[in-house]
Amino acid sequence: MMPLTWCSAPPSPPPEAVVGTLMAKKDGSFRSVVINARGAGTNNGFPSFLPKEVEKIKDPYARKLAQRMERLPVSIGSSESRIMSSCVRPPKQSEINPVVLLHCFDSSCLEWRCAYPLLEEAGLEAWAVDVLGWGFSDLERCPPCSAASKRHHLYQFWKSYIRRPMVLVGPSLGGSVAIDFAYHYPVAVEKLVLINASVYAEGTGDMAKLPKAVAYAGVSLLKSTPLRFYANMLAFNGISLATTFDWTNVGRLHCLLPWWKDATVSFMTSGGYNVVSQIKQVKQKVLVICSEQDNIISYKQILRLRCELPAAIMRLIPDSGHLPHVDNPASVAKLIVGFARNGRC
Repeated sequence: MMPLTWCSAPPSPPPEAVVGTLMAKKDGSFRSVVINARGAGTNNGFPSFLPKEVEKIKDPYARKLAQRMERLPVSIGSSESRIMSSCVRPPKQSEINPVVLLHCFDSSCLEWRCAYPLLEEAGLEAWAVDVLGWGFSDLERCPPCSAASKRHHLYQFWKSYIRRPMVLVGPSLGGSVAIDFAYHYPVAVEKLVLINASVYAEGTGDMAKLPKAVAYAGVSLLKSTPLRFYANMLAFNGISLATTFDWTNVGRLHCLLPWWKDATVSFMTSGGYNVVSQIKQVKQKVLVICSEQDNIISYKQILRLRCELPAAIMRLIPDSGHLPHVDNPASVAKLIVGFARNGRC
């Protein structure tokens, strides 16, 4: 395996990069990091499609990744039916197959703000993609946001821009997105990385039967800062209140887009994800990453997943919460790089 090295001057940095070192600390602060400024927008360096509240975010890695975000056209039906889909794409193609980073339920590619530059510095071709209905895509003409629609959208994105078997990375509910996609489009997926994957929920349950008015009321609560703040308290261990508040603003930024409620209600009433029957049929190589201090996904569920994927590699991230790619990015990046390069880590 090619070792990960964080250095002050990599041998061949891309011309637009600013190079440095990343070291995560328990208080949420970091040292400098490899940053690629390509794709800056017109709003203080941010793309114009992001809510103006992005300027209030203090996390430098969220700000830098947000500045690189762009929208790419993706067909979702006829040739005239397209969505401008948000993502962060690599500056160049790599010799090895690309790594495509999904995100958790109702999140965005900004979730990869800490780990993405490390993967890039290690020489991987990394794509951070917003799943349909979440993130910052243009959904002014809101399409259905069911599991099937999300899967089709991701396939069309892959078909248009990636075009090679990929290492598909899914954290939390993103693990269900990844398994569902790999099951239906095996030719597009070489390997899977599942991070504290939530794959045993059988859809959205009774929420799929809620009257629309009640569903919209529930979604409005999901947008609230206190609820998002509490979710961050559960997801991360040992970070300061100031960092928790700032990361709450990062995590709810996409909720400020005008179509967010419609897209979320569409997903809720569609029945959500149920991939329980697909897990044992996964044929790809799999890396299962779990955290020692995950307060959301139980260790029993991770062990069950490992038993149902007997050929999978399982790795434990110590001293980390539900989202280790945020609060322990160096460990997660090292595992992904080794697995992507040679299937070992």
